[in-house]
Formats: sequence, structure tokens, C-alpha cells
Amino acid sequence: MSQRINYEEVSTDNINVMYNMEKLLKQNTIDNNLQELIKIRVSQINGCAFCLNMHTTDAQKRGIDPKRIYLLNAWRDTNIYNKAEKLALELAESITLISEQKVPDELYARVREIYNEKEYADLVFTIVQINTWNRISIAMGNEYNV
Repeated sequence: MSQRINYEEVSTDNINVMYNMEKLLKQNTIDNNLQELIKIRVSQINGCAFCLNMHTTDAQKRGIDPKRIYLLNAWRDTNIYNKAEKLALELAESITLISEQKVPDELYARVREIYNEKEYADLVFTIVQINTWNRISIAMGNEYNV
């Protein structure tokens, strides 16, 4: 599949809102390296090759250990992510798959043991933003070509 329409040209106002949100997210309380890991994990779940390529490349440029990138789909089975990162990844999965299980109160409680209200909100917006990008990218026909 090739790109269906040039959505940046056709929907300039909408895409500018998305880009402005990206600027805000870079300044929120969540570490930018963790944000990249979240973007990769969510893109794995959603099957967005375009975003996966973009964010794994960005993570490498940021100097994130390649093992932390390669093992994201098995984050539960490794000790290279700390408790806060694992909770953020679990929340990312829950929000991404929200139609299957919502965000359980038990997960919210565990996340809030580590993250305060502002950090929780920043995590949610980070997760929702990459889900939105994935859906735009897939719906518009973006693909990663070698």
C-alpha cells in the first residue's frame, strides 16, 4: 500500500495540532527516553511499521541501549526495565488495548504508587498521542519502504 493522500497538505490545521502536541509532550514530566520506548511498544501492538521505524531510529539516535529497544515486546520477562518503566509500559498496553479490558483500577493504583497525578496524566497523553499517530499513519497508508 502506498500513501493514500497527502494528509499534511490536505489537513494542515489538524496535523499542526498533532505537531504542537508533540512539542508539549517533549516538555512534560515523563523522561523522553521512556516516551520513545512507549512509542515503540504501542507501535508494535498496533502494527505500525512506519512509526516503528521512526521511533526505533529516534531511540538509537538518543543513545538508548539497543537491548532496551529489541526486548520491548518481552518487557515483562527481563530485568532491564525498572519498576516505573514496567508500569508505564503496562499502562501503555492497557490503554492501547482499551476495548479489551479498559484500564483496571488495580493497574491505576499500582501506577499511582510511582507516578503522581501530573505524571499519570502526562503518561496517558503520551500513550494516546502515539496511538493517534499510529491510527493516522495506518489509515492514510503510510508504510516503511526500504
